[in-house]
Amino acid sequence: MSPAAASPRGPQTLPTPDLLHLEAELSAEERERLHAINDHLQAQVRHQSVDAWNKEELPVHLLPGLAELGLGRLAQDGGSRLFQGLVHTQIARADVSLSALLGIHNELIVGTIAAFGSEEQKQTWLPGLKELRQLGAFCLTEPEHGSDIAGGLATTATRDADGWVLNGSKRWIGLGTVADLALVWARDTADGLIKCFAVDTSLPGYAATKIEHKMGLRIMQNADIELTDLRLPADALLPGAASFQAANGLLKDSRAWVGWQAVGAQQAILDIVRDYALERIQFGRPLASFQLVQQVIAEVAGNLAASSGMMAQVTRVQDADELAMMQAALAKSTATRLARQSASQARDALGGNGLLSHYGIAKVMADIEAIHTYEGSYHINSLIVARALTGVSAFVS
Repeated sequence: MSPAAASPRGPQTLPTPDLLHLEAELSAEERERLHAINDHLQAQVRHQSVDAWNKEELPVHLLPGLAELGLGRLAQDGGSRLFQGLVHTQIARADVSLSALLGIHNELIVGTIAAFGSEEQKQTWLPGLKELRQLGAFCLTEPEHGSDIAGGLATTATRDADGWVLNGSKRWIGLGTVADLALVWARDTADGLIKCFAVDTSLPGYAATKIEHKMGLRIMQNADIELTDLRLPADALLPGAASFQAANGLLKDSRAWVGWQAVGAQQAILDIVRDYALERIQFGRPLASFQLVQQVIAEVAGNLAASSGMMAQVTRVQDADELAMMQAALAKSTATRLARQSASQARDALGGNGLLSHYGIAKVMADIEAIHTYEGSYHINSLIVARALTGVSAFVS
């Protein structure tokens, strides 16, 4: 972000994207750490990620630097929920794809093992995961079951004398082609319950194929997974995840995390459109001097402030252990909707240059399309909210 800009009264310091001063609520130590993380992300990730995004590649060379900042164990190192949320914001501000990778890693991989794994599973997997030396894949969604996964999940787990045998297909699985660990949700053929299994992806019977030509989150390596007579030992079952209730709790917090992603994406939008408006000269004047462009900047800032304030309050509700699925769905759907609106306005403000990924806004705009859809699509989350408010379900049973 440009530190200053010319004005009729001389240089001035411009506000940071933290428009509501949420950082002020952190401890001094957390603020210092947040600033160090942000400095690294802006200097070493924001612009460096563009080429990998264009090529649909995972920039593995960036992972050691992220690990050194503790971003592989963010949810496990004692930081406040607000600090964690603001870190996820800064990651998304630099690159939304990497924020998806690190958010899923912390919320759904490390978080699942830490909360529901056996002591042996924790000792086996957590050290490598926390240092990003190993990566995980959360295998829930299926080719024919997305929004209706709770009732429709078709992947099976059958117990026999030697352990478990898994069969089925999964789709849209982040890092499925590169993960060392797959957390596979499958239906026990004996009791019909959905359970979670820790799967070493080097085992015979696990096959992953990269999904290519995505318009958004192009750094995230999504995959189709085929599980064919995959044999697991009896202790591959996560003891604390022996029903879908465990997944529901994870997905509730994960939806809230996507709200922070949307805040970070909106911070990136404000960075991009403001910098461009100050630097781009048309008719002998910077674009920032034109009323229509100023209107875009003001509306982008308003959407960002509304999303930031909402997510700060969501964090307070989480701290009280009172977050309901309705509130998580409301946060996710609203923040991503506002991000989508801001991206469209900012893209238009950049004119033809807004179509080019290296100017930033086209990349952010495409990534927002993905977060608007995953972790429960916008419309599914809207129906969850309306069901809670009316007591009437629009879902077909």
